[in-house]
Amino acid sequence: MSRTVKSLVLPLVLLCLWLLHEGAQACSCGAAHPQQGFCQADVVIKAKVVGVKADDDFFKPIKYSIKQTKMFKGPDKNFDAIYTAPTSSLCGVTLAKGVEYLITGSLKSNNSLHITLCNFLEPWEKLTATQRNSLVQRYEMGCDCKITPCTSIPCTISSPAECLWTDYLTEKITNGKQARHFACIKRNDNSCAWYRGAELPKKKFMDIEDP
Repeated sequence: MSRTVKSLVLPLVLLCLWLLHEGAQACSCGAAHPQQGFCQADVVIKAKVVGVKADDDFFKPIKYSIKQTKMFKGPDKNFDAIYTAPTSSLCGVTLAKGVEYLITGSLKSNNSLHITLCNFLEPWEKLTATQRNSLVQRYEMGCDCKITPCTSIPCTISSPAECLWTDYLTEKITNGKQARHFACIKRNDNSCAWYRGAELPKKKFMDIEDP
């Protein structure tokens, strides 16, 4: 076998193995309230996509160049790029150039920012006023709370430090009223409750006790 043929065989074999792996493993993400996306992320920023670069190497992530305009959570750093897997079956994300997004993601050991389909990613203009306001402090106030999805009756909470998330039960969607307009806040008695409001919770809400 000539050296040229050998040099072509290995990449083709690797590509076939990658395609088989891709077909065998599809991306799977559980439903998550936006607050959970915020709390579980290493970094939460507002940024505009200004460029995209897909590497010739099928195994390397796609690089999106971004212009960060706001940091809500994360290190004191201005990110200029985010990375994602090359295909949706590997949880890779497709972002549109010129669009401003709310981006939640994870930091790698080299401090690069990576995103997947399991992260909370949304065009900024599609966020509700409550979601935008909650990014500043409200979501963080509830990171010790547990948001429990309710998909069928009966469903209950096992602790006062839980909020029952019923969007799918009542609206058959996960991006319902509670996701768009409520935050699960931890109160002074360590119980948690859904809160809706344009301002931060008042003392009366924080001090109230569950019956």
